[in-house]
Amino acid sequence: MDLAARIRLEAEREGLWRPGDTILAAVSGGPDSTALLHLLWRLSGECGLGLAAAHVNHGFRGEESAEEAEFVRRLCAGLGVPLELAELHLPTYIEETGMNAQAAAREKRYAFLREAAARRGASRIALAHHADDQAETVLMRLLRGAGTTGISGMPMKRRDGDMELIRPLLRISKKEILAYCERVGLDYREDSSNRKTVYFRNAVRLEILPFLRRYNPNVSESLIRLADISRAEDDFLAREAERAFDRLVRRERDDFVMDREALCGLHVALQRRLITLILIYLGLEKGSIPFERIDAIREAAAVGSPTTSVIEAGRGVRFLREYDTLRWTKADAKDDAAGFEYAVSEDIGELEVPEAGGRLIFRRIRREADSPLPAPVPDSRRAAMFDESAVAYPLCVRSRKPGDRMRLSGLNGSKKVQDIFVDDKVARSRRGRIPLVLDAGGRLLWIAGIRRSAEAPVTRDTTRILRIEWQEEPLEVWRC
Repeated sequence: MDLAARIRLEAEREGLWRPGDTILAAVSGGPDSTALLHLLWRLSGECGLGLAAAHVNHGFRGEESAEEAEFVRRLCAGLGVPLELAELHLPTYIEETGMNAQAAAREKRYAFLREAAARRGASRIALAHHADDQAETVLMRLLRGAGTTGISGMPMKRRDGDMELIRPLLRISKKEILAYCERVGLDYREDSSNRKTVYFRNAVRLEILPFLRRYNPNVSESLIRLADISRAEDDFLAREAERAFDRLVRRERDDFVMDREALCGLHVALQRRLITLILIYLGLEKGSIPFERIDAIREAAAVGSPTTSVIEAGRGVRFLREYDTLRWTKADAKDDAAGFEYAVSEDIGELEVPEAGGRLIFRRIRREADSPLPAPVPDSRRAAMFDESAVAYPLCVRSRKPGDRMRLSGLNGSKKVQDIFVDDKVARSRRGRIPLVLDAGGRLLWIAGIRRSAEAPVTRDTTRILRIEWQEEPLEVWRC
């Protein structure tokens, strides 16, 4: 099959373009990008595509770079393809930023390509990476210790903002590209820097792969097959991680929270992927999260690990295990221990406590001494009743303070609020947000949502009852 026909078939199968799209081809002047431009030029009419080209003179190789730019200009003129040309003078930029040459070139090149595509009304940027490039990429990432995502190699298409990067030659070998150039009489330029093994990719191409072919002549094909398999499995795991996130993770303010058992119940591969997804949602870059850090979080959640722990995940993101709750948060998030305090008069009905994410509802109940008592509150975590005649107004609703104590039924003396929190396995991150209700005498009546004190009990002789209810705001369900 003709190479152009193969690429058209691949484009239809992978959805690389649609009729009416304009494509900007990145053309360096080498055989790969020259062949790419020529093939797209041939296909543009039958596929209904607009076509433009872009070339970047990085300013590294003096006259050689200038001659390549002129060659690309003549090539585009001969094909009738409009050209966007940039001269970047990267040596100056590298000196100013301290970036290495390849990283700086990539950053500036892609920025220019996006700008040029926007000027030409292009929705696609075509890159000339081919099958041999894919094999090199996979081997480079293997040598660097990449996981499944890394060894998936380069995708045939990838969204980049409002642009889509496409690689129509990704399943075409270098040998086939050179044969095509010879068959159709395409001239091209060779970049002399491609022979310098000081660059990692060049060393892989010129030294490591030839060495490996002594043991497996088809090593490039094996690496490409590994990338295809890994990409499919990586995509499957990514979808499963998103489903697990939707099912198991909830958002509390700016934090992501889930139950420890829920994470541990997943397959280890899905545990790692879900942890990674949460970290990405909190601002860490995909591919920049060390495997060791992901596994440290996973192991911290495991049975037998300490019930409380903190792991710095990087860039201000922090993981906390709080008994059976797992929390991911930004270290610079609002300090929950900043404190709050409200006065509550006798006639108040409701009190919003935004710091705690809820409200307190106060209800005063009158009864005759011989009438039946109101039904007892089944759960003192939700509400509590007190003998109002034994309560001194104004009440105080505040966050905890050092030394706070509560008198409990069946206990001689009092107990530290701190110890109550520990006994009830209240997460450290929540303790500063939980409202404490005290009377004017400083007696702690109720830890809202946690525990009622022994103060002001309701008896048969009680004629004035104060009922306090705690209503938390419904947790936000977060979706991507």
